[in-house]
Amino acid sequence: MLKRTRTLIGSLAAVAVMTIAPISSAAADIYWQCVPFARLASGIQIFGDAYTWWRQAIGRYDTGRAPKAGAVLCFKPTGRMSLGHVAVVSQVLTDRVIQISHANWSRIGGSRGQIEKDVTVIDVSPAGDWSTVKVWYDPVRDLGTTTYPTYGFIYQDAQARQIASSGFSNAQNTAIAMAQNAASQVASAVRPGANPLTMFSQAADSGDKIAALIQAVTSSPPPSDQKN
Repeated sequence: MLKRTRTLIGSLAAVAVMTIAPISSAAADIYWQCVPFARLASGIQIFGDAYTWWRQAIGRYDTGRAPKAGAVLCFKPTGRMSLGHVAVVSQVLTDRVIQISHANWSRIGGSRGQIEKDVTVIDVSPAGDWSTVKVWYDPVRDLGTTTYPTYGFIYQDAQARQIASSGFSNAQNTAIAMAQNAASQVASAVRPGANPLTMFSQAADSGDKIAALIQAVTSSPPPSDQKN
């Protein structure tokens, strides 16, 4: 029960970043990795490098080759994307065109680590099984020529849907208060008088920073999420 509570706290806390970001320059400067964003947006509770999600999902979540809203598309590691990538299906447009929301993909304004919502992905695999895709790349305002191999889709279960729904719809106010309180506690303990959001944005590289702050307050080390 404690583990589930802390998992939900971590997800709700991350919502605070998305909610606070438009009004706080410090929070807006947070560098998002694909893994914590995908976990937040889908509710699928898998940790670690993106390419490990497929293996970890087996036996825990249903997997397959057909896109569904809320599912996580898991990319294989390739080239410069050595740790793979994960993205959440936001909408299925046709059997070979979907929209996804994901983090740390395009360079927007010259910077990585940003969230992109509802961008286009097309299936270019010969068999039509989503094993190879093209992904919208914002700097060229197009899909480009690069193709990416994927493992397939990891589907939400009832608990994942509840976590995702709670995170985005029902718990924003609670998450904001929780995250701000946790940030204040950690900032006061580490550097009395420091601005918690400033400290937060300057923290050591961590994929799930607000969750890490809350975990620190509760004396539980956060799982490791690596870059995509």
